[in-house]
This record gives sequence, structure tokens and C-alpha cells, in this order.
Amino acid sequence: MKKVYGSAAEALDGLLFDGMFIAAGGFGLCGIPELLLEAIKEAGTKDLTFASNNAGVDDFGIGILLQTKQVKKMISSYVGENAEFMRQYLSGELELEFNPQGTLAERMRAGGCGIPGFYTKTGVGTVIAEGKDVKNFDGQDYILERGLVADLSIVKAWKADDTGNLVFRKTARNFNPPAAMCGKVCVAEVEEIVPRGSLDPDLIHLPGIYVHRLIQGEHEKRIEQRTTRTREDA
Repeated sequence: MKKVYGSAAEALDGLLFDGMFIAAGGFGLCGIPELLLEAIKEAGTKDLTFASNNAGVDDFGIGILLQTKQVKKMISSYVGENAEFMRQYLSGELELEFNPQGTLAERMRAGGCGIPGFYTKTGVGTVIAEGKDVKNFDGQDYILERGLVADLSIVKAWKADDTGNLVFRKTARNFNPPAAMCGKVCVAEVEEIVPRGSLDPDLIHLPGIYVHRLIQGEHEKRIEQRTTRTREDA
């Protein structure tokens, strides 16, 4: 089965359609599938629902799709760095479903494992619990959260082999693996594709069974919040 494609556009060919549900990896500006997001922008696919930890910033990540009004709804944990997101939400142009970070990650993981729902204490007694089933276990209330299954997953990894085994670096490992798991089809972009057999099996973070298509590309190394100090303060 061929998994390696020549470009993001080629890897997404035949997968995109208006109104689809996409799970995207990334944490802050780390591990964002920027090449695939750019290809979705160029394709003009619209009315999209995204499940993602964040919406990027105005000119990077999912933010570029907000600028072109291609996103209809966000299922997210943190959106505080995106002014266009805030403008569209406050004006009623964009739907928003807030999830606690751990809940969102587990909803993705559950969907990828065939688990339709799970109970969690996170959000009990808050607006997060509104309209959700509540059960008491051992004297504690828990709310039901549904697993997420997306039409497409897009993720970014550090290394891969041609079978799709993926290795992530540091914070990029937070949301990319569960996002990859919950898609009916997963497309991954990586910094380097290495020969088959060269990855240590014990260090593979996501097995290739979850990855259907793969590209290698050049990536921007963005810093979300840069904090510096003078030499006198060191």
C-alpha cells in the first residue's frame, strides 16, 4: 500500500468535501500540520468543523482558514491567541464547542479506540456539563462525554518510515497521536522520512496502522510567545 505522496495537495486528493469534520494535531504553535492546512485553504473546502486543541494564530495554523471563512465550527480547548477567531465568534459567524484539554484529548483517543463515550469528573457543576448525562460512581458525579470520529485527521510528526510509523518531538506529542487515531483517514506530514527498519520499535509513538498517507516537507519553526531577558538579569 502506497503511503508516501509528493505534496500535501496530492495527499489530500479525493479526501476533501464541504461540511466535513477534521481532527487536527498541534499544541499552541508546536506540531501544527501547516502544509496540510495550507493545502486545504488552496482547495477552498468550506463549512468545516475542526477538533483541535487550538485555532492557531491569525496567520498560522487553522487561523489561515478562519481568515478565508472556511471554518464553520471549532471544537477546542484554547483559542486565546487568535483575534480573528474572537471576532467571528462574538459576531456569531463561528460556532464554538469548548472542551477541557484532557477531555478533548480523551474524546479523540476514545473515538480512535472504538469507545463511543466515557464518564469524567472534569466539568461537573459547570457549563461544560449542561445537557450531558450525569452518573454517580462511588459517591462522585461524572458527566458523559462522547468519543470523536472525524472524516479526516491531519497531523505533524518529526520522523516517519514509509509504512507510516511516527515519532513526535516533545510537546508535539500531546495532541497529534489522539488526533491521528480518531480519523477515518489520517494524513501525516513529517520533517523526515527514514528507511524502513531504522526507527527503534520501542520509540515509535504512533504505529503506521493509523496512518494512511504521508508527506515530507519543510516546516516553519514558530515561537508563540517569546520571552527574553537582558544579560544583567541573568
